Amino acid sequence: VSSSSTNGSDSKKQRLEESPPSRVLHIRKLPSEVSETEVIALGLPFGKVTNILMLKGKNQAFLELGTEEAAITMVNYYAAVTPQVRNTPVFIQYSNHKELKTDSALNQRAQAVLQAVSAVQDGSSPSSDPGVLDLAPPPSPVLRIIIDNMFYPVTLDVLQQIFSKFGTVMKIITFTKNNQFQALLQFSDPVNAQQAKLSLDGQNIYNSCCTLRIDFSKLVSLNVKYNNDKSRDYTRPDLPSGDGDGGHKDHSSLLGEYPPPKPSASLLPTGPLSAAAAAAAAAGRVALSGSGVSGVLLASNLNDEVHHALCVYGDVQRVKILFNKKDSALIQLSDGNQAQLAMSHLNGQKVFSKVMRVTLSKHQTVALPREGLDDQLLTKDFSGSPLHRFKKPGSKNFQNIFPPSSTLHLSNIPEGVSEEDLRLLFSNAGGTVKAFKFFQDHKMALLQMSAVEEAIQGLMDLHNYDMGANHHLKVSFSKSTI
Repeated sequence: VSSSSTNGSDSKKQRLEESPPSRVLHIRKLPSEVSETEVIALGLPFGKVTNILMLKGKNQAFLELGTEEAAITMVNYYAAVTPQVRNTPVFIQYSNHKELKTDSALNQRAQAVLQAVSAVQDGSSPSSDPGVLDLAPPPSPVLRIIIDNMFYPVTLDVLQQIFSKFGTVMKIITFTKNNQFQALLQFSDPVNAQQAKLSLDGQNIYNSCCTLRIDFSKLVSLNVKYNNDKSRDYTRPDLPSGDGDGGHKDHSSLLGEYPPPKPSASLLPTGPLSAAAAAAAAAGRVALSGSGVSGVLLASNLNDEVHHALCVYGDVQRVKILFNKKDSALIQLSDGNQAQLAMSHLNGQKVFSKVMRVTLSKHQTVALPREGLDDQLLTKDFSGSPLHRFKKPGSKNFQNIFPPSSTLHLSNIPEGVSEEDLRLLFSNAGGTVKAFKFFQDHKMALLQMSAVEEAIQGLMDLHNYDMGANHHLKVSFSKSTI
């Protein structure tokens, strides 16, 4: 068999989509309000961008890179990781043009942006009309980073990996302010900070979550006292780690104490594509797609209702209690993403005065027993349950995933149920209700227990509790306090 016929579908696809390699790339399906800077940012991690032409009306652009090699790396990389601009997938292919000839009058703004960007890359100051673009020299080597939609923990190490693509990261301090994870990160040179800000601001670290918001800090230098999981000075490995536990306490209030999920493999340099892998980090579009990760968890030190705590983080499909170890269970969620999320939020949490252990299982699925063999009813199948929260892609519930906290969000409350009823319900689950607040329509409420452990217990006992009138109470953790 000739190679072309075994590969028929591929070669047909190639004819449709690809010209031979060229350092000019054709980018299609861009969102209409996109700026030159955003298009240039797609190419920046792969090398110097030498020209750009925006076809605004057609939602297309041409991007010229300094070398053909850089363009090939970029195309190969984006064949594996879908490029996104403003959360919209875009298409990149080689152009028939070998170079871009642009009419300077029409393309003035784009040229100014290019000059600014390449000046940042070279560290020189551009000589274009400052009116076109604010080209003040970068004010500080320190960036302030805020992370929105933080459904996965983002660790100091992940930040170091992503930002070191742009230069030497000297120091990082992480902290929680207004219930939001923030970091200050100092480069050795303000130019590197400016480049990182240009490329990364508004990008997602993981697929559709953990959005970076980046500004220059007013500080021009950071003072780091301890090297631990909250702060680090890479120039001084001799610093102490602080009081015994690496200052973990402050962090745990936001994220619970647990090992962080592994960054996606494409964050780490691999083989010949390492430039592209670094670009993955740079572009911040690395999907933590849970690919290759089992959707099955092994949980131990439990009570029966553990799947209620897990369904805050994913749709539980099956639960199998282990025959010879009744406080342990295999729990299958819809995918590896949900399993990782549940593990990272729940491992190490205290429930019914025992510390729960949650790890990824080597099993890919939880098998159902054959008819009549499960006489102790150890395996439960929830796959057809109408109560799953995350079945609909893009469901609002994805935006309401928070770490365990003492405040619970209640919804689907039937008419006529009073504050007193709900306080009683939750105090019977074990613990003290400290505060309560109905939302305007009385269908939702916030309820605060006196400890996180009590809130987890209340959620396990009362999520999907039948309130009558076909209303199942929905319980999840809230990021608000009353």
